[in-house]
Amino acid sequence: MKTVTIRELHSRTGELVRQAFQHGEIRVTDNGRVVAKILPEAEPAEVPYFARRRYISPGMKKLIESGRLGPGGTDSTIGISEDREDRA
Repeated sequence: MKTVTIRELHSRTGELVRQAFQHGEIRVTDNGRVVAKILPEAEPAEVPYFARRRYISPGMKKLIESGRLGPGGTDSTIGISEDREDRA
């Protein structure tokens, strides 16, 4: 386990964070007293909710499958109008 001063942490933050990832815990001291720890991430970060969600509405599924929902985009009013016509 490595120990560094606040001054060292300030001047070498990136390097010390990478070292913590590779070698484990690093303790940070202020006037000889441990005031903080840099710990490596133990587990992979959880994927945020919004990145996991899936579109389940039939209308959205239809848009995705039609290929009209893509990088170029399309006028949303066209898709809405067509969806309304399909319901009638």
